[in-house]
Amino acid sequence: MMASSLEFIEYVVGQVEGSGLLRYRKMFGEYMVYVDDKPVLLVCDNMVFVKKLDCIAEKMKQSQSGFPYQGAKEYYILDIDNSAFSREIVETMLPFVSVPKPRKRKEPKKAEK
Repeated sequence: MMASSLEFIEYVVGQVEGSGLLRYRKMFGEYMVYVDDKPVLLVCDNMVFVKKLDCIAEKMKQSQSGFPYQGAKEYYILDIDNSAFSREIVETMLPFVSVPKPRKRKEPKKAEK
């Protein structure tokens, strides 16, 4: 296993350009691509994974599946080289993916006297 390259992430983002506001974030050495602040594409080992959602099941039935990292649920593997198909999948998923709730930062415990 090797981490995804920044060049590959930029390629992925370019392939789905036009699907919404795009950004990516490095997480645990790999990347999550967000569209309109929704986590849509998981990129691990220079492969693009999408969550197995009912809304894309029919379109992705010919696709391979895999596990992006040890302990993960099974995901579809997206053929990111097919830009039109990748955009179609992202746009189909968007209404069914929610924006993650911001995590509350824990206040440091105050020493009791």
